[in-house]
Parts: sequence; C-alpha cells; structure tokens
Amino acid sequence: MTSPETTPQKKSLNFIEQQVEADLANGLNDSRIQTRFPPEPNGYLHIGHAKAICLDFGIAQRYGGVCNLRFDDTNPTKEDMEYMDAIKQDIRWLGFQWANEYYASDYFQQLWDFALRLIREGKAYIDEQSAEDIAAQKGTPTRPGTESPYRNRPVEESLSLFEKMNSGEVEEGRMVLRAKIDMASPNMHFRDPIIYRVVNHPHPRTGTTWKAYPMYDFAHGQSDFFEGVTHSLCTLEFVPHRPLYDLFVDWVKEGKDLNDHRPRQYEFNKLNLNYVLLSKRNLLTMVKEGIVDGWDDPRMPTLCGFRRRGYSPESIRKFVDKIGYTTFDALNDFALLESAVREDLNDRAQRVSAVLHPVKLTITNYPEGQVEEMEAINNPEHPEQGTHTIPFSRDLYVERDDFMEDAPKKYFRLTPGQDVRLKNAYIVHCDGCRKDNDGNVVEILCTYDPVSKSGMPGAGRKVKGTIHWLSQEHCVKAEVRLYDRIWKEENPRDALAAIREEQQCDALTAMKQMLNPHSLETLTDCYVEPYAATLQGEHYLQFQRIGYFTYDTSHTAERPVFNRTVGLRDSWKK
Repeated sequence: MTSPETTPQKKSLNFIEQQVEADLANGLNDSRIQTRFPPEPNGYLHIGHAKAICLDFGIAQRYGGVCNLRFDDTNPTKEDMEYMDAIKQDIRWLGFQWANEYYASDYFQQLWDFALRLIREGKAYIDEQSAEDIAAQKGTPTRPGTESPYRNRPVEESLSLFEKMNSGEVEEGRMVLRAKIDMASPNMHFRDPIIYRVVNHPHPRTGTTWKAYPMYDFAHGQSDFFEGVTHSLCTLEFVPHRPLYDLFVDWVKEGKDLNDHRPRQYEFNKLNLNYVLLSKRNLLTMVKEGIVDGWDDPRMPTLCGFRRRGYSPESIRKFVDKIGYTTFDALNDFALLESAVREDLNDRAQRVSAVLHPVKLTITNYPEGQVEEMEAINNPEHPEQGTHTIPFSRDLYVERDDFMEDAPKKYFRLTPGQDVRLKNAYIVHCDGCRKDNDGNVVEILCTYDPVSKSGMPGAGRKVKGTIHWLSQEHCVKAEVRLYDRIWKEENPRDALAAIREEQQCDALTAMKQMLNPHSLETLTDCYVEPYAATLQGEHYLQFQRIGYFTYDTSHTAERPVFNRTVGLRDSWKK
C-alpha cells in the first residue's frame, strides 16, 4: 500500500473550478465550457489583468473548452487600435491564445434591435433629464428613488427620439435611453439604469455609423449570450450587477427556456499589490505627464513594463497561482511577486559577470600581456546548457564593495593580508591598495597563486571568500538601470485619495508627492563580460552576486543597456 507521504497530492480546486465542475456534472450548457477575456481597449494591460487572463484561459484549458478574446469597445472616446494590438501581444506573451476574436461592436446592430424591442414592449424609454437630475432621483440604498417625468412617455415618441440619438441631431448628454425596471428596488442597479447614451466621436472600427452607444451593463451580458459563453468570470465589484446581467439575458432570450443554456456570472477577487497603483486612468496620467517613460517603463505595473524589466511570463503565472482566487479582496505583498520571479529566473537565467561600481585590481606577479580564457558555467541549474569562456589578465575590475582596508572579523572579501578566490580563476592574496590625494582607493594590489586555478590539483585549497571580476582590457562598457518601486506609499490608491481630499488637488499633484525618488538609478560606468554584450533578444540574465537583469529595448552590442529585474534577495524586508 502506498503511504500518504508518497501519494501524489491532487491540487485543490479554487471555488470557481468547483463551481465549473458542479455545472458540468449537472449538464448545464450541454456540459460545454466557453469563457471570454473582455478587456476595454483604453490602455495597456496591467498585472491585475494577468489574474483574469490566467483564470479565463486556464478554466477553458483545464476543462477542454474554448476562451475567446472580446474587446469591450463601447466607448470610442477612450479606445484605440494601438491598445488592441498591445493587448493581443500581451496575452500571447503570457502564454495564451484565444479561439476567436470578437468585439462588442460586432453586436451593435443586434443590441440596437434589442433596445428597439424593449421600447416597443414598454421596458425602455428616452429620458431628457440631466445626468445630475437622474442621479438625484435614483435615491439611496435606504431610500427609494423617484420616477422620471419621462418614464411613461408614449412608445412612438421614445422610438422617434431613439432614432434621433443615432442620427447626429442630438448632442451628448441631451438624452439617454433607460431600462424601465423598478425605482424602489433595493438593488440600485435596477433603478431604471441607462442603457444607451450619445457619443459623437468616430469609433476605431465602425467609424461614424453609430452615435448612440450601449452602456457596459447592457452590452456585456448580451454579448456573452450571442457568443454562447457559459461562464462569465468577473471581479467582485460586479456582484451587485449580476441580477441586472441575468435580467437582460432573460429579456433578450425572446421566450426561450434558458435555464440550462445561458451564461452564468461568477465573481472573484481582484489582484491588489502594495506599492502598486493599478488604475488605468492613473497609469494614463503617468504616461501623458511624463512621470514614466511610456506604458512599458519598467517601473509600470503593465505587462509590457514587466516584460521590459525582465519578468518571465512563467513567473507571473506562478505568482497568480500562488495567491489564488477568493471571494474577498486582500492586499498582496509585492515581495511575493518578486519571490516568484527569483524562483523562476534562478532556473532559467544565464549566468554572466558584470561590475557595476568598478575599482582596479592589479595582480602584480601575473605576467604582463598574458591572457587566459577561463571557463564559466552558463547555468548551474542546467549543466546541459554548457559553458562559455571569459578572458582573464593581469589588470582586472572588481566591485568597490569587495574591498575594505580596515575590515571587520567576518569580512571574507578583499582586505590586506587575506586570500580570496577570483571566481572560475585563481586564489589571490591582497597586499594592499593605492589611493588618490583625497584618500579614495583607486587600485587594489594582489598576488596570485599560480597553482590555484579552478580545476587544477592545487585548486583544492579552501578560502572563505569568492568574488567576481572582469579583465579591464576585454570587458565592455555598459549602462545599467536599477529600477525600484515607483511609489513610497504602501497603499498608493488610498494615499492618493487622502492627499486629494486633504489638499483639494488633482491626481497629478498628489502623485508627485508620493513618488519614490530612488525608483530609477542609472549607472553609466559599468562593465560586462564580452559574452554578455553579444547576446541578443529577450534573454534572462543573472549578474553573478548582484541580481537578475535583462537587455533593455534600446540595447545594442555597441551600446549595451541592461535593466535590473530584481535583486538576489529581498531588499525591502523590514
């Protein structure tokens, strides 16, 4: 009999997966699974969207269904084809591929016809009140609303005005189409919600064909129904919208029995991270006002920002899997994301040598002009990936922090009288240093043990410290960008709201007070080994003893530019 310790443990299901399995067992929708990822193309995807993407596509993959991509393009003033292209690129980068590509605008005619039917059935009417009046008449959660004076206007009049809303004759905000439901409902979304409004702006796909556009709550559920979606997975803020979602699906069915053949909405918690601001509106402000260098700035929480910073898609998926899906919101620690990145990159990153804060080291007894090629392992986690060579010579660069003239007892790097191994090379003895007139160390002086080269019989002599190095003559100068968290506030969303309320200022003014002044440090006098400068593409690198890095999009072999992904350990621990 297999013991419990050796029995493979089946991964527990999250509550969404449990519900899906129950729906399949009950034969709903003919035991078919179809999901969709429905982004609004008004910005670039951020890390919060990654959670939804992993769930939408993951559910379809796990249960043999399909997941479609549907752009919620019902607001032409904020949408752009640039965003649509970027969204598709990000989904593919994350490792998923949709079965079909749809747009809410594909259904504009069907939604229009449905709205006309609701007017004819007495379930919708044109309201000419201002937005402020409509909001005031809706009441409060504890006080019922009051009916619009236009609520019972003649059907033919509403039909005529609805046509005018789409003809270009009606200015924005002049009138709206509202569903006639229940102004006393305890659910505020049932108090005659607006389902169409006028937007006199060309649509990126339909041009000027439409001037009246459906609201999200009216377009979303019907689009799911038209496509055959079985599970509409949304975040928790849509819980109070669910009854309206179901009602509109009931209305659009036209007498069909949909009990076992209808989309069902289930809600899960959003991804919230400390030191991260995820609102697309605020991210757009940061881009437009030059706080960051575009949507793919490595400090941005966008997927393209994480990609440029060197995050792997596998690490993001691993992080999403770690935090899971629940029915309550929580603030996750950014350190957990960084931990997932370190774990993933430790397995896949190419090891190379780089010196970010160089100081000269001279091996005084090493033959002048001699150059050796030292063998370096590409990835100790995967020996099958082989090795590469790195030039070694008399004159080297080492990290300035690897030398201390007056060192404490447990300092095992370079200090006068102490031996240190140069990684993949020789053991050297530190004899002292030279300083400039201001007392700054400008050269470290060492002697080497010729029989201590890695791999030699004499290399077995043990020393407590090992440091990395570069040959001055052969290394390549590089720019290195050290990125860190852009906000100094742990909860920037709440901090932003508090500053705006206290100072009665706009978002930009408040944001500038929250910026971490050390979110980007650019080092221009760094050096890397030649091998690191010649690699191209989206490589994941570990600068040995320093951290994980990647090539910036501006990198060339002639002008190497590297971005720090994350350090080797958490530097934010309290």
